[in-house]
Amino acid sequence: MTGKPDQHQRAESVADRIIACLGGHIVLALPLGLGKANLVANALFERAALDRTVDLEILTALTLETPAWSSEMERRFLQPMTERLYSGYPGLTYAKALREGSLPENVRISEFFFVAGRWLSIEIAQQNYVSANYTHAGRYALERGINVLAQLVAKRRDGADAEYSLSCNADITLDILPALKARHEPFLLVGEVSSQLPFMPGEAVLPAGEFDFILDGPDRDRPLFVVPREPVSLADHAIGIRAASLVKDGGTLQIGIGSLGDALTAGLILRQRRPEVFADALHRLAPHETARRETRAFESGLYAASEMFVDGFTDLFRAGILKRRASDGAILHSGFFVGSKALYQFLRDLPEEERALFQMRGISFVNELYGEEEKKRADRVNARFVNNAMMVTLMGATVSDALADGRVVSGVGGEYNFVAQAFALEGARSIITLNAARWHRGRRQSRLVWSYGHTTLPRHLRDIVVTEYGIADLRGKSDRDCIAAMLAVTDSAFQDELLDAAKTAGKIERDFTVPTAFRRNTPEAVAEALLPLRKEGWCATFPFGTEFTEEEQHLVPALRYLKHRTASRRSLARAVLVSLAEARPDQAERAALERMHLAAPANLRERLYAKLLLRALRRGK
Repeated sequence: MTGKPDQHQRAESVADRIIACLGGHIVLALPLGLGKANLVANALFERAALDRTVDLEILTALTLETPAWSSEMERRFLQPMTERLYSGYPGLTYAKALREGSLPENVRISEFFFVAGRWLSIEIAQQNYVSANYTHAGRYALERGINVLAQLVAKRRDGADAEYSLSCNADITLDILPALKARHEPFLLVGEVSSQLPFMPGEAVLPAGEFDFILDGPDRDRPLFVVPREPVSLADHAIGIRAASLVKDGGTLQIGIGSLGDALTAGLILRQRRPEVFADALHRLAPHETARRETRAFESGLYAASEMFVDGFTDLFRAGILKRRASDGAILHSGFFVGSKALYQFLRDLPEEERALFQMRGISFVNELYGEEEKKRADRVNARFVNNAMMVTLMGATVSDALADGRVVSGVGGEYNFVAQAFALEGARSIITLNAARWHRGRRQSRLVWSYGHTTLPRHLRDIVVTEYGIADLRGKSDRDCIAAMLAVTDSAFQDELLDAAKTAGKIERDFTVPTAFRRNTPEAVAEALLPLRKEGWCATFPFGTEFTEEEQHLVPALRYLKHRTASRRSLARAVLVSLAEARPDQAERAALERMHLAAPANLRERLYAKLLLRALRRGK
C-alpha cells in the first residue's frame, strides 16, 4: 500500500484489516522488548484463537511480562509494586497462553532472546527458541516469510505531514525494511502510536507513507514497560571499579544491562569526579597489581556504540563523560532501549538538538563493522565492549545464554558480535564481567568453572575477564597461563578444587600453587577494601536511584539474601532457628516490615516470616 496510512482507533479493526489483506496466513514480526505493538498483537492473537482458519506465526524476542511471584514472601513484595508500576500496561496475551499451556494449534511463537531465566520451565518456548546472533535475526525472519511488522512508534505532527519514529527499536526494522520492499510480495507495516515514547530523530524517523496501518486511539497514553534499576552489591562495585580502569579516555564504550552495567557506570563517574579516590580504591582492591591502569578523569570523553541504550549512558552524559562525537555528530549509536521511567523521561525532556546526539540505528550498523566500515573503524577507537556472563571456564570459554542440558536462559544477542569486533578493531578489547561466586539452592558455587556442557563464546575468543577479585588478561595466553590468571580472580573457597582439576588434566604443572597474594579472595576482603568509599557515600546499593520506594530498596537485597539461604529444607531450618534470636526492629526495619504487612504478625507463620525477614534485612546489605 502507498500514501497516507489507514488510521484506526481500535486494535481490533487493525487486526481485521490485516487478516482481510493477507487471507488469514500471517507471519508477524514484533520487535524485541519495548517496541512491540502489544495491542495489535493481542487483537491478532484473539482473532486466531476464535477462528482456527487464521494461521498466525509470531517471531520476536525479549517478551516483557509484569513480575510474577512463586512464594508468599515474594507476593507480599511484588503485588503492591506491580500495581504501582504496571497499572494500565497491556500484557501480551500470547505470553499468558504459553505459560498456561493454552496456545491454540494455529498459533506458533518463536523467540531468539528470552528475559533471563523466565522461560526455563516452559517446554514449548524452549522448543521454539531460535538460537541467533542479533544481527542474523532479521535474516531468519525474512526466511520465515514475514508479511506483517507491527511496532510501537512515536508520532510527530498530523495528517500528510505526520512522521513516525521507530524510537526504542530501530534495530531489526531498519535492517529488514529494504529487503521486504525489494521482494515485491504482500507485506504490511503497522505502527501503534504511544504518546509516552520519546521521538528519536535521524534514521529512526519514517514518513507516514511508509506505514500501511496506524493505530492511534484512546490507548496511546498508556504507560511504557518499566525495568527498575537493580541493586548493586559491593562485589558488583568492585567489578565496576576494576572494569572502569580499563577504559581509555577518548575511547568507545559498550555496556550490558543490569547491576554490573550500573557498577561500571558508577566506577567511571567516581574516576571522573574523584580520580584520586578512584586510584586509591583500585589500589586497595589490588595492592599487588603491577599493570598500568587508567585512573585519570576524562578530557576527550567517550563515544558509545552499544546495541542497548542502557540507563547508565544517561548518567555518563550528565557526568560529562559521554561526549566524544562520531563522524556523524552522534555521541551514541544504539539499536534499542528499554529501562526505567527516568530513562524515558530523560529522552522526552531533552531539547531536540541534544536528543539528536543519541542516534537509534539498525542493529547491523551498531553490532557489525561491515557497511560504512571505514567510518566505523575511525569512530570506534580504543573500544571497550563490556558484557556479562553466567560462567567462564578456566581456559576462557564463556557461558552466557544456556545451561548444560540445553535449556535457554536468555540468548546470544549481540555478545558474539561485540567480541568479534574487539578482535577486528585496532586497540579494542572484549571485557567479560561476572561475580566470582553465587548462591544456588542454599549453597555458594563458583561461577568460574573447570569446564561446562555449553559454550556461548569459545575459548579462542578469550580476552579479558573481570571479577570482584581481579582482572584476568587472557588474550594470546597459553592454556597454562590462562588457567593461572583465572585462578587469581577466583573466590578462594574454590581455588583448590579448580586447581586440582587443571592438574588432573595435565594443563598446569603439578607443583603449581596459587600465589599468596590471591589467597584472600573473599567477600570480606572486598568489603574491607571498599569501606573508605562507602564512608564517603560511594558504592551505594542504588547509586542512580530506582523506581523502588525507600522501604523496597531495603527489602530487595534482603529478600535476595533470604531466598538464597532458605533454598533447601536444611538451610531453611537453620535460618529459622538463628532468626528467633533477632532483637527488636529499629525504625527503618519496622518500615520495611510494615511494607510487607509483617509489622504486626497475626499468626505463627507471619511471626516466622517477620523474624526471617528481620535477619535478612540485617545480613543482606
